[in-house]
Amino acid sequence: MPLAATCHRLATGCPDRLDARERPPRTLGDVSELNPEDAKIITLARSSRARAGAAEGAAVRDETGRTYAATSVDLPSLKLSALKVAVAMAVSSGAEDLEAAAVVTAAGTADPSDVAAVRDLGRKAPILLAAPDGTLTTIIE
Repeated sequence: MPLAATCHRLATGCPDRLDARERPPRTLGDVSELNPEDAKIITLARSSRARAGAAEGAAVRDETGRTYAATSVDLPSLKLSALKVAVAMAVSSGAEDLEAAAVVTAAGTADPSDVAAVRDLGRKAPILLAAPDGTLTTIIE
């Protein structure tokens, strides 16, 4: 534990752990239930989506831990899902495998072609589907 945190706890009398009655309730869809690396790619997907004002955001993590975040592209001559763009970014950067993928969308489902794009690079990578507020809705194994 960092010294500053220890000093703060000693000075304020804050306990190291909250009593079970004081903890906030856990929900199944809460991003905090995920491991930190999976929560990170959902956060990256959410922020990309919000920044661009896009219909969906996505992020993938490769075998080295590098992350790639993207949004959907909706131009008259080019339409790509956010997940396909994120996979393409990983491939063009030399990724050989994916550990995980996340999509933030109001649609609530993943297009089969998006799942196929992830499977082309990461056969075992879970695909985390989240609502725009970050609530995890589905994990495609």
